[in-house]
Amino acid sequence: MTDNCALALKIDVDTLKGYREGLPRLLDMLKRRGIRASIFFSMGPDNSGKAVRRIFRRGFLSKMLRTRAPSTYGLKTLLYGTLLPAPMIVESDPGLLRRAVDEGHDCGVHAWDHVFWQDRLPSLSREAVREQFARSMELFERVSGTAPACCAAPGWQTTPDALAVQDELGFAYCSDVRGTGPSLPRVFLPRMGGTTFRTPQIPSTLPTLDELWGTDGLDADTVNDRYLDLLEPGVNVHTIHTEMEGGAMSEVFEALLDACLEGEMAFVTLREVLVEAEAAATADGGAASLPVSEVVMREIPGRAGTVAVQNAVEG
Repeated sequence: MTDNCALALKIDVDTLKGYREGLPRLLDMLKRRGIRASIFFSMGPDNSGKAVRRIFRRGFLSKMLRTRAPSTYGLKTLLYGTLLPAPMIVESDPGLLRRAVDEGHDCGVHAWDHVFWQDRLPSLSREAVREQFARSMELFERVSGTAPACCAAPGWQTTPDALAVQDELGFAYCSDVRGTGPSLPRVFLPRMGGTTFRTPQIPSTLPTLDELWGTDGLDADTVNDRYLDLLEPGVNVHTIHTEMEGGAMSEVFEALLDACLEGEMAFVTLREVLVEAEAAATADGGAASLPVSEVVMREIPGRAGTVAVQNAVEG
């Protein structure tokens, strides 16, 4: 897997529309091609309408216009939690989460309330963070029959308290950060706020579709060429969204899958990436040999606000 180019698909479920409409479409695509992915579920209420508070962040409005957010997400989604009540996502159809698990995908939690986490995390106490995780995990286990072993933070937002709670909960891995280059390890232990945490992180390494779309003239005819140019030897982690690649951009995404398959690219889950990294660490002298990288909050191209970024390798 590490000698050649491999692609790990990380699928984020953010909204009710993405869960009810985009997820089944993506599951069908993957099943036809025999591909397994890592899927992370927003478990609780869809408060997408409250995201309008981000309008004053630099780049947010231009991104919404570039990605045609009203047509991508739908008018109802943009009103949930404000003019319309916030509907529950997974409880609206628990069978969809069970289907993803039953079809062999690597499934975990994304959030209880996606907008609340993305917008409020820095102000939350450790106990409040713990409560958000507890609600997500309880529902996930009640629906699937298995406790979640992984998570991925909404909007790549994390804090030292969030990382500490992940350690308490014993996750096998988390995927809360963005990677910044081929020289950085694909699996690492995060250091933030002066503390090194023990839950491995697997960063997203490719830009998301909404970060590329409409920039440099990229559109349905050219964006996949950019993705193919960005692929590097080893593991590439590509975060996709049920609202985009499972919605209006589904044909574009299917074309990318087929191009990768035609190039005989391997598809792997994040759990498989973890297993290989831990095996290599053990061969080199034990789990402690997993590299440590500093995690910092900073801006990246195409995204409003700051995100957690893998910054450098210690030692």
